[in-house]
Amino acid sequence: MRILLVDDHAIVRTGLRKLLAMVSDAEILEAKTGREALAIAKAQTLDMIILDLNLPELGGLELLNRLRQGGPTPILVLSMHAEPIYVTRALEAGAQGYMSKNATPDELLVAIRQVGSGGRYVEQEIAQTLVLSTAQAASLAQLAPRDLEILRLLAAGKSLGEIAEALGLGYKTIANNCTLIKAKLGVTKTADLLRLALEAGMS
Repeated sequence: MRILLVDDHAIVRTGLRKLLAMVSDAEILEAKTGREALAIAKAQTLDMIILDLNLPELGGLELLNRLRQGGPTPILVLSMHAEPIYVTRALEAGAQGYMSKNATPDELLVAIRQVGSGGRYVEQEIAQTLVLSTAQAASLAQLAPRDLEILRLLAAGKSLGEIAEALGLGYKTIANNCTLIKAKLGVTKTADLLRLALEAGMS
């Protein structure tokens, strides 16, 4: 098995090499930039690529797109970023797995085995976050346009009185709308509405 490690930090590549040596006799190749990785991928037959997203010269997501265009080699992203936006973009770009650098060595090995054998794997903690993110998106999708506008104004720091004035409605109407929105989203406090709006990027 031939594995390419793509990371601009030598200490990370060394750690991964040692970890892999404990469980496999795979041939390990290394690249510290995106362009190096592309050159190696074109010149060598690879069984798997372990890829960081923060790379000089060519960003990880762009590199991921180019690597996928070059062939079906399984790619496992190993990144410092655990936010759903990065995970989603990497998976949409063609990665078969996603792990953060906070993952345990044991779980990383599970991911390497899974992705290396043609399967998929997302770090368990990240996968849970993705589920919650999807559930939140589904909850917001049930809101009416006025509800969404009220949430947007809340996230922008407006008071209920200011929202009422901005929408040309009475204060009591906005307060009642907020109560209904809370019921739809399963929360009890206006502060929770603000949190959900900010998490959804509505500010």
